[in-house]
Amino acid sequence: MKIAVFGTGGMGAFFGGKLALAGNDVHFIARGAHLAAMRERGLTVTSPNGDFTVTPVQATDRPEQIGAVDIVLFCVKLYDVKSAGAALGTLLSRDTSYVVTFQNGVEVADMLAPLIGKERILPGAAYVSANIVQPGVIGHVGSPGYMDFGELDGKLSDRAQQFIDCCAGAGFEARFQPDIMASLWSKFVLVAAFSGVMGLARAPLGIVRADTDARGLLEAALNEAEQVGRALGVTLPEHTAQSIFQMANALPHELKPSLLEDLEHGRRLEVEWLSGGVRRLGRQVGVATPVHDVIYSVLKLHADGQ
Repeated sequence: MKIAVFGTGGMGAFFGGKLALAGNDVHFIARGAHLAAMRERGLTVTSPNGDFTVTPVQATDRPEQIGAVDIVLFCVKLYDVKSAGAALGTLLSRDTSYVVTFQNGVEVADMLAPLIGKERILPGAAYVSANIVQPGVIGHVGSPGYMDFGELDGKLSDRAQQFIDCCAGAGFEARFQPDIMASLWSKFVLVAAFSGVMGLARAPLGIVRADTDARGLLEAALNEAEQVGRALGVTLPEHTAQSIFQMANALPHELKPSLLEDLEHGRRLEVEWLSGGVRRLGRQVGVATPVHDVIYSVLKLHADGQ
């Protein structure tokens, strides 16, 4: 299959690299030093499950050079969704082309729909710990990684099955979720709260967890996000926030959400669509979000990076 990976960070490079090794015609969209390194030396992934290198790599910073593809893995940061979405048209000229999205927010389908049509969008979430350790090199740690995705109408379509089979052939699992928005919201509750509280505290999970007041703030942020989702009609699992809060006890002390990493390195932040999203959606349905209001009010001052 012809596949474009739009946003070749850790996650996009990891899954895209596996798809390329399996014989798919994969094109990576990247920029800067990372793009230059991939063109010169290929794409290398180090992993406890076995290192691998893709070479030569088909990589560009100009999507229009790729032409029509079957699948776009849309892996850009939330703040790049609209600008990158405007460039999707050159990749989707086939009637059967579709886009699988992998952002942490829950508003991406609505952001992309005016640009490419909602019928082309399969929302998804990736579960893998992979980051760029140097240009052209991705470091993967932990479990093998998998994806959850779905159709907005909840039905297992031919194209969804095609995607499942394509990923299975590359050695990783793409799991179809009949209620994909519930799945995305379950992750969003966690990501918005963890990113917001640890970003506000400038501290990893272990430090937040050990302090009574900070721990209470994390619990409140989780509860607010869950309440907003339920008010919007999302069928979240029972006690979602409390389950995540209890799970936090077993997570590593040094765990840092990507927003905190970005904050520490002076990079742009996704806060507008994380705590900002909880705040914005809460106001739409009349749910108070005082913790996320404070998080957003402070972190938005750093949203554009240094």
